Amino acid sequence: MQTMRLMLSNSDNRSLIRLSSYLYSYFRTPLNFFSLSAPSRASSTATNLFTSPWSSSQRRGIKVSGSDIRVGNIIGKQGRIYEVLKVDHSHEGRGKATIKVELRDIGQGNKITQRMGTDDNIERVYVQEKTFMFMCMDHDGTVVLMDPDSLDQMEVSKDLFSKDCLYLRDEMKVKVQFYDDKPLSASVPKHVTCIVKEVISATTRNKKVVLDNGLAVEVPPHIVAGDAIVVNTEDDSYIERAKS
Repeated sequence: MQTMRLMLSNSDNRSLIRLSSYLYSYFRTPLNFFSLSAPSRASSTATNLFTSPWSSSQRRGIKVSGSDIRVGNIIGKQGRIYEVLKVDHSHEGRGKATIKVELRDIGQGNKITQRMGTDDNIERVYVQEKTFMFMCMDHDGTVVLMDPDSLDQMEVSKDLFSKDCLYLRDEMKVKVQFYDDKPLSASVPKHVTCIVKEVISATTRNKKVVLDNGLAVEVPPHIVAGDAIVVNTEDDSYIERAKS
């Protein structure tokens, strides 16, 4: 079986992935092509995919200062685990510099906003990260991902990607962060190619356009509808016209 996998070309592998996506949408059951003739290697569930030694690489108790906290970090506070969604720094007069952070409770899903000093000790939680391939997104916001090595499939909510779910493309490689075998967040590549759908406003210095994913961005005056451009997904900014 291992020999058969090694002999598959890139074209064969892409065909398997597309066929798997089609069968998944039809039967609503994750498939592993290399388990069809070997029942003992049946596709594992999302929970069983990420067991030890994954968990053994996750660490708690690492202290960092408040000024080092960044969006996407996972922190521990009063016995709970939070994902940092937003960080705003401020300094009022001669008072101590502070940061206002928006946090998402990993266990309960609710969001809270707190203020802390830039020199406060914060417990940083390190998570495990794994690469997947995007297959499709259902109308209810369920994103289907595939492990490119095992071809096992997993479902996650589009909320894990936040606004970046708009950048998802067929066969795009994405990263998912886990803690205690539970998906915490997901991210797309920093640079993604999009198509300009239409120009909605223009000045002598720039244009505002709508992309094929619905996002509006500013571009240079020479960009026109139909152009392929490279966008920075971190701040939705124009980088350059895509090379043909």
